Amino acid sequence: MEEKKYIIEIATSDFSTTKSAVEGGADRIELCANLAEGGTTPSFGTIKQCREAFAVSLFPIIRPRGGDFLYSKDEFEIMLHDVKLCKQLGCDGVVIGLLNMDGTIDMVRTAQLVEAAYPLGVTFHRAFDRCKDPFTALEELIEIGCERILTSGQQPSVVDGVDLVAELNKKAAERIIIMPGSGVRKENIKMLAEKTGCTEFHSSLRGKASSKMSFIRPGFKDSAESYMNNSIEVGEVKLLKNTLINL
Repeated sequence: MEEKKYIIEIATSDFSTTKSAVEGGADRIELCANLAEGGTTPSFGTIKQCREAFAVSLFPIIRPRGGDFLYSKDEFEIMLHDVKLCKQLGCDGVVIGLLNMDGTIDMVRTAQLVEAAYPLGVTFHRAFDRCKDPFTALEELIEIGCERILTSGQQPSVVDGVDLVAELNKKAAERIIIMPGSGVRKENIKMLAEKTGCTEFHSSLRGKASSKMSFIRPGFKDSAESYMNNSIEVGEVKLLKNTLINL
């Protein structure tokens, strides 16, 4: 029997966390800003620096703000500009997600972004988890030409949505990649792989590290915003990958 090849995608929030994820052996990076808001589009400088520094597959998220996935005309124009920018910078793909007011996939504008990104790959992110009918959406995203769907099975945590993820993966029948995410950890990734049959997994492994500032303003000494930075432990990425090696 052919051995399965597993892919680990790590969501990062800046250059430093991307460096740690790459050192830990991440196969692909979903490059974001503001992960606390679910991820928004990183700056031109961040994308450029990461592209130049790392050979790993790089997929910036194209999301102009936090909140819902119903976008105005102006916001869509911003997304279009950012997709073209990622293409110019030599990224491997982009991550998008757009819905209509009624919870259906915004087919027209999603298709426009896929077309603008070509030949880059396109992942449809967890906007999918807020759509009305996941099985209709699955077929629509295949038709549009997305190469994968990031999903937690329409639950806040993929552990609770695992049965739907398994069903989606079966229905996808290798026409599109189903990638479980949201709550993927070394403690549950083996279970998720066995129950869903998926081979690509997404995790942020978000942590915090104390600032290296030697001067701490007394009034702000307890301010996480001022003196804590986003962090990813290299060892945690390695452990996540190693858990799948013997499957």
